[in-house]
Amino acid sequence: MTTTMTEPEMTCHELVELVTEYLEDAMTASERERLEQHLAACGPCVRYLDQMRRTIQSVGHLHEEAIAPAARNGLLRVFRAWKSEAPG
Repeated sequence: MTTTMTEPEMTCHELVELVTEYLEDAMTASERERLEQHLAACGPCVRYLDQMRRTIQSVGHLHEEAIAPAARNGLLRVFRAWKSEAPG
């Protein structure tokens, strides 16, 4: 009798952490398969992925000069605070 090791099912949290790699096609085939299996069963993650795609599409047309200085500074402040709290 042989047993094969399979990777555990992906969690929603893992998907959120890997979504950029997925959208940039920077994942291994096995990681992509796990992520797509999760998407097949998780409506909220499908919506999250769709939101990320739409955000990237919208922001891709946004130039730095189009952002008001106060808004830019506020976004940078929030991002830096988030980054300093992120593990790793």
